Amino acid sequence: MWTVASAVSAAELPDLKIVAADLKSPAMEVAAPAAGKRVRQTTPGWEKTEVHHALYLPRNWKKEKRHPVFVEYAGNGGYRNAFGDVCEGTVEGCNLGYGISGGADYIWICLPFVKVDGAKKSNAPNWWGDADETAAYCVATMRWLAREFGADPDALVLCGFSRGAIACNYIGLRNDTIAPLWRAFICHSHYDGVNTRWPYADADRVSALARLQRLRNRPQFISHENSTEATRRYLAETGVRAPLTFVDLPFRNHSDQWALRDGETRRQVRDWLRALGLPAPAKHPTTSEKP
Repeated sequence: MWTVASAVSAAELPDLKIVAADLKSPAMEVAAPAAGKRVRQTTPGWEKTEVHHALYLPRNWKKEKRHPVFVEYAGNGGYRNAFGDVCEGTVEGCNLGYGISGGADYIWICLPFVKVDGAKKSNAPNWWGDADETAAYCVATMRWLAREFGADPDALVLCGFSRGAIACNYIGLRNDTIAPLWRAFICHSHYDGVNTRWPYADADRVSALARLQRLRNRPQFISHENSTEATRRYLAETGVRAPLTFVDLPFRNHSDQWALRDGETRRQVRDWLRALGLPAPAKHPTTSEKP
């Protein structure tokens, strides 16, 4: 079992790259949707814009069946740190849904933050673009997935890394239309309301609490490199009651690449999904858990 002390500095922690990846997210193609493919798409209603998402149909996808869905948001673009971690903020750069599912059972869709510039709409590589337009695109896409690709509307799991982790609440609980969609949430590295100095509207705790109250006792899996202590303290202070699972990653990396590696955190999130009655690969790590 990996363990970590919250007082350890990032520089003292091991690098995630010492653990070999056993999965690789498929590249996004311009092609027709098919089982085992990840393709570029645009939801009806936005066809005349540059807005697009990445859709992956699992290798065991059947059109006549209902499939659970990982709905994922990316981190901020242009991110690089001293440890070599990189995020471009694109839909094709996401990894959580594929790594956790192993490419089976779940439809995996990586959604954009929608930037509105006059009549022009496009994907925003940083922060929210137009947050209300972003939420509207998400709601329309979920309905379209259910109609066209067999998405199970009762098994939508919202997940994200960094900016995407904040988006689980900032976008996913934004209003009473989008908030009821989700069965569960996976928030990796950052959390809405913890840092009130982010450079966008409604980053304050009063606004964050209004969003959080729409969670309504649904489960969240909350992880962070090194320590989740700041998020634990914040959520305890809110008084909001919900089934929350906290996991500290014993690595220094600000990255979603752990999901592509055979390790304890991936095993924990898969166990968590099964406890919710959702599918997850049964294979657990067989190699040493210690870095």
